[in-house]
Amino acid sequence: MADFIRIYEENPNPREIDKVIKVLKSGGLIIYPTDTVYGLGCDITNIKALERIARIKGVKLEKANFSFVCHDLSHLSDYVKQIDTATFKILKRALPGPYTFVLPGSKNLPNPFKKRKTVGIRVPDNAIASEIVRQLGNPIISTSIRDDDEVLEYTTDPELILEKWDNLVDLVIDGGYGDNEASTVIDLSEDEPLIIREGKGSLEIF
Repeated sequence: MADFIRIYEENPNPREIDKVIKVLKSGGLIIYPTDTVYGLGCDITNIKALERIARIKGVKLEKANFSFVCHDLSHLSDYVKQIDTATFKILKRALPGPYTFVLPGSKNLPNPFKKRKTVGIRVPDNAIASEIVRQLGNPIISTSIRDDDEVLEYTTDPELILEKWDNLVDLVIDGGYGDNEASTVIDLSEDEPLIIREGKGSLEIF
């Protein structure tokens, strides 16, 4: 049975955030709100937790397209090769926001992702997600929770999310109704920006 806690984005309660951090540090999986859809996440440094998420998603961990959710761009140099000024300007303009940027991965990627040439970076414009990552002290791995419903791709109601994921995760955060549109994914690993998926983020800033 997953814990179910309410956290308000306007003013995330430090005690509730602390509970989330304890779950993550002990290798637990959480479902949490972002500025787009609800995400399934775990501590990037915990291999067993990463493997659990991969099993749930039915993918091999080494080949999984998980995003690294960061508090800001300060962790970038930990996981991304040096980027040029033009690329950095795009990131500064768009983040925090509803975008996932594919960037060239560095040699410091966690072990399961060592062979990957690129990494997806997210800095959500959501105080709950931001505070979790800030207090954890390193990024969390994240993937969207999809729905089986053909009409509605993403579940937006936290109580319905709890119902479905109760036995699969350790904690579900009720941060209010989520969005049902995923992030815009842009590949910045080559010379020209390439739109991989058009989602919530506007393309006009590019």
